[in-house]
Amino acid sequence: MKKTLGWAAAAFTLALPVSTLQAQALELKVADSFPAGHYLVRLMLKPWMDDVTKRTNGGVTFTYYPNQQIGKAADMLRLTQSGVVDIGYIAPSYVSDKMPLSEVAQLPGAFATSCQGTLAYWKIAREGLLAKQEYAPNKIKLLMAVVLPPYQVWTVKSKVESIKDMQGLKLRTTGGAQDLTLRALNAVPVRMAAPDAYESLSRGTMDGLLFPLDSVVSYGLDKLVKHATEGVSFGSFIVAYSINQSVWDKLPEDVKKAMDEASEAITPKACADVDKEGEVTTKHLKDQGISFDPLPDATRAEMKDKLKGVSQEWASGLDSRGKQASAALKEFEGLLAAGGAK
Repeated sequence: MKKTLGWAAAAFTLALPVSTLQAQALELKVADSFPAGHYLVRLMLKPWMDDVTKRTNGGVTFTYYPNQQIGKAADMLRLTQSGVVDIGYIAPSYVSDKMPLSEVAQLPGAFATSCQGTLAYWKIAREGLLAKQEYAPNKIKLLMAVVLPPYQVWTVKSKVESIKDMQGLKLRTTGGAQDLTLRALNAVPVRMAAPDAYESLSRGTMDGLLFPLDSVVSYGLDKLVKHATEGVSFGSFIVAYSINQSVWDKLPEDVKKAMDEASEAITPKACADVDKEGEVTTKHLKDQGISFDPLPDATRAEMKDKLKGVSQEWASGLDSRGKQASAALKEFEGLLAAGGAK
């Protein structure tokens, strides 16, 4: 007999004693906004689900709802908190009012690879300040995360070669820290979720995007953009899957152990795979005629200088609202310097 955690069955199933749960199969609802075949689902989510099922000898299975079938990206926190889904793709950028400190991993110039950012964020969000200040108050527990390689500027018409070329460009961002980044370079941030970017770009309401390399292909944006910058980190984005805390608390201990072990195993592998995937994607995009334009040394130095103040501006703004942003920044930078989660 199977019990489904989520929807109306959740209350009944989770009310059962642990000894009863251990004798039953558990089916968990998982939802995100990614299109079918998205590389992060292939590299992180599905391997994790398969691993958990294997570690529990088939005792835990998952029903997966991709492509905004249950709700939009911005709704995933609420849907996970309410138990509509058990595990949701909760990107801090899309709920920045609820998880503003997590943007510490999305500031410009902090790291050069996915794994550098991922391992540091994993530590601070599972055991450090973010675990206590963001995940616990929102009644969710982080299961797995990847911090994407540094974002680049993608444009439809002219390439970016100087600070002057950035002036007035309307570029898609995820909000928060990325907005500060573009304003520091005199560009105009246009905040929106990734699934909405194609329509806006095709209509000409934006000049381009701040976007990660592999997602350009996943969302079909490679059919629209013509140029991409190289040589400067314009920030990043956190892809995170979290479980409803109440669901987690009621799981049998052996299931928790299996999930934790699967999470610890997939995190370094997924970020390494993301970094490798970028090399293949770059070649594919070049073959399609998209030009990758290394920024001139003078421009790169000027941009990095202008972006130096973004982290402090971000931290000061949140500190003034009673958030521990400076403390989060110090902890995250310390983890980066130490090589992430050790």
